[in-house]
Amino acid sequence: MNDFSYTQAATAKEATDLRKATPAGAYIAGGTTLLDLMKAHLAEHPQLVDINQLPLKGIEQTKDGLRIGALETMSDVGEHPLVVQQYPAVSQALLLAASPQLRNMASLGGNILQRTRCGYFRDAAFPCNKRVPGSGCPALDGDHHNLAILGVSDSCIANSYPGDLSVALTAFDAVLTLEKAKGKQRQVPLTEFYLLPGNTLQRETVLEPGELIVAITIPAATHAQRSTYLKVRERSSYAYALASAAVGLDVQGGTIRAARVALGGVGAQPWRSREAERVLTGQPATEATFRAAAAAALQGARPREHNRYKVELAQNTLVRALQQVAG
Repeated sequence: MNDFSYTQAATAKEATDLRKATPAGAYIAGGTTLLDLMKAHLAEHPQLVDINQLPLKGIEQTKDGLRIGALETMSDVGEHPLVVQQYPAVSQALLLAASPQLRNMASLGGNILQRTRCGYFRDAAFPCNKRVPGSGCPALDGDHHNLAILGVSDSCIANSYPGDLSVALTAFDAVLTLEKAKGKQRQVPLTEFYLLPGNTLQRETVLEPGELIVAITIPAATHAQRSTYLKVRERSSYAYALASAAVGLDVQGGTIRAARVALGGVGAQPWRSREAERVLTGQPATEATFRAAAAAALQGARPREHNRYKVELAQNTLVRALQQVAG
């Protein structure tokens, strides 16, 4: 780990001003993702700005939906009655992630910003286009059994997003509140926050240098109340998803009036499937409809030799999740 300075910020303005003065610095809250990257020499920040004293907590109902402070822990949000009742898929996604110890430490903002778990990206002994653009992607012909099949490029398939929470948040139209220097804020839908692997592989989000996630807002909706998060993994706990599905349905009289679908474990970002939603909307809540939606969701998949199984696995995971929600 590189040498760095450490400063505690008392206000969001102080934090963003510090980062503006040191653009290569980083914010730290729980540190469960950042410290991993620094220990592996994948991130070298000359300054860490501790934001734990900032007033970025709270879970409250607003006119725009449920607003959650970015410094709330995964455990507290996953167990909060409003989240359990109004957004069960979000609660389940949080409580199926990581381990109890990590969930008690990790902040929501940090969880949203976690980076790919590709072994080639995290081992500096290998070349990696995400670390050094133009150096190559050994995952293309190497070990890629757990990597992405949706949204990949010829330069990178290692961008498989590892988290659970953002999959559920993406399904239910969550919006991030970002703050930059001088107290200026902007709102970014989570569906527009993550970047697909393109010409700037080292960038995974639209977050600008020094910007800080201060809150997440999830709109209220019937389909969010009737939702679930299903996760398939190689072991029963403390494992990343091989495939997951966050789904919500508004079903009246056996007909699906509204649907939300997002997939995890298979995409270069939390993968919102509007194709599946279009297939579901206005149709009967039957297995045939669910299988048609699953086929639409994976239509654009680009699997390679060792992760072809993910196409069928993701389809079956989505069908099972839809069946659970439809009852």
